[in-house]
Formats: sequence, structure tokens, C-alpha cells
Amino acid sequence: MTGIPADAPPRIPVWALLPLRVFLGGTFLYAGLSKLLDANYLDHASPLGVQAQMLHAAATSPIGPLVSFAAEQPTVTGLAIALGEVAVGLGTLLGLFTRIAALGGYLLALSFFLTVSWTTHPYYVGADIVFAAAWTPLLIAGDAGLFSTTTLLRGAIRSRRPNPAPEQGTGAERRTVLRGGLIAAATATLGAAVVALTRRTTTDPRPGRPTASGTSSPTVIAEVAAVAVGSSTSFTTPDGSAAYLLRPSTDTFLAYLAACTHQGCPVTPADSGFSCPCHGSAFDGNGQVTAGPATKPLVKVPVHVIDGQVTTA
Repeated sequence: MTGIPADAPPRIPVWALLPLRVFLGGTFLYAGLSKLLDANYLDHASPLGVQAQMLHAAATSPIGPLVSFAAEQPTVTGLAIALGEVAVGLGTLLGLFTRIAALGGYLLALSFFLTVSWTTHPYYVGADIVFAAAWTPLLIAGDAGLFSTTTLLRGAIRSRRPNPAPEQGTGAERRTVLRGGLIAAATATLGAAVVALTRRTTTDPRPGRPTASGTSSPTVIAEVAAVAVGSSTSFTTPDGSAAYLLRPSTDTFLAYLAACTHQGCPVTPADSGFSCPCHGSAFDGNGQVTAGPATKPLVKVPVHVIDGQVTTA
């Protein structure tokens, strides 16, 4: 006899939500860091920057006026999004105020759905609505005390006060929140320092860094003979952006940035054009949109053929 009523509902193991927690926490942490380390993200002149993406999304979003207002302060908004993703990711992975982290993740995913993914059809092709739904179990159940920094802090504080009075228990909760906040602040400070150092070492210190349209000496992409007719090859533009070079015919070379104009996800060659794995957009060999939700063509990179070599313009 176990003492459990026969009609009692089965208990869910505390580790049942751990895989979801690791995936969501790791994904949001990666997403936030990727934004902070992306040279185009806070660049107001870049078509891949957060301001360009918000202005594009505002035209079709049900919260368009709010998105347009946020686009007027792109640096503040962009940093809030990226740092919010980092905070959500770390809180979820560390078990630090997991329900609050899950709420933040849900609100971020919902905001992405209402902006960049709103026109995705059918709706289930877009990832953002799935992420919003995926956060709800952690929002309801939390981390169940498994690998939980908050639980460890609470236990360490309460162990010093056996048989605490109610007011002492309230004080213990306040100390848990305070110490948890200090851990979060220290982690955020360390992360910001690492990001700043990384950006400093990876950013070209020379002024006037060339853009994809080309403002300095040409950069060799490939030998003409190395690119077969009907094929494509990847390369990096002078400003560090990923791009693809295509050879649709013997005497024609075309190049485009490898970023979807919908949300900036990396596109991949597909048939004679490109496809975006994030939301299903497709582009033909001329960079034109053949399937949404993207509405703008791929950004073209001017190229020339000089002495048997394909170079940036």
C-alpha cells in the first residue's frame, strides 16, 4: 500500500519539462547574443538592421502604430529585445525566477508573432506562434525546483532559521529575491563585458568600412572557372556579411546578401533560387520574391569580372 488513492491522477515527473526548458532557454540566449554580436543589428542604414525590420513589419502588423513608435528609437528597442532574450534565456537555464523568465519569453514571442510573423500563411509555418505556446507550460509549472537557483537560494536562507515565523518567512522571500537579483545583475554585467570585448575584437577598426555596394578596392570572390554555369557559391562581402554568387549563364554573374528581407534569417540555395527556412519565403534567381511573407527582393551585391576573376564592385 502506498497511501495514494486509486482514483488519484498520475503525478508528472519533475524532469518532464526539462528538455523544453533547456531548448527554450538555450534558443533565446543564442538569439539575444546573435543580435548583440551582429554588426548590422543596430545599424540604422542597414536593410538587415532592427529599424528596417520594424518599419517593414509595421505596414502589416495589427499593432503597427506601436511598432512604428518603437522604430523611432531603434537602438533602445533593439537593445531591449536582445537583452530581454538574453535575460530570459539565462533565467530559464539557471532556474532563476523561472516563471518570470517564462513570462518574458512568452511576451517576446507573442510580440514577434504580432509583427514579423503576422502575415505568415498558414500561421503554423511561422516559428513565433509556436514559441509563444511552448512557453506556457513553464509559465504555469515553473522549474519544479529542478536545477533551480531560486530554490537553492531559498533553501540556504531558510536553513539558517528553523521553524521561522510567518514574518520571517516573508523576510526570507525578500532576501531570496534580493540575492537572485544580484546574481542576475552580476551575470548580465559579465555577459555585457564579454559581448563588448567580442564586438571590439571582431569589428573592423578602420573608418569608412566598405558596404555591400562597394566603396573601396574590389575583393576577389572566386575564379570564373571555379563557378559552373547554373551553380552558386557562398562568400563574404567586404563588410563581413554572408552572400551568394550565382552564375545563371556563361557570361552572367549575380550576387545577393544571404539574408531574407522578411526577418533577416539566412537563406539557402533552392532549385534556381533561394528559400528561407524560418518562415518559408522564397526568391528566384534574380532575387525577386516568389513566396511570402517576404515582400522585398534580396539585397543585390554588385560584382564584376576582371582578368578571369569575379570581384565585388
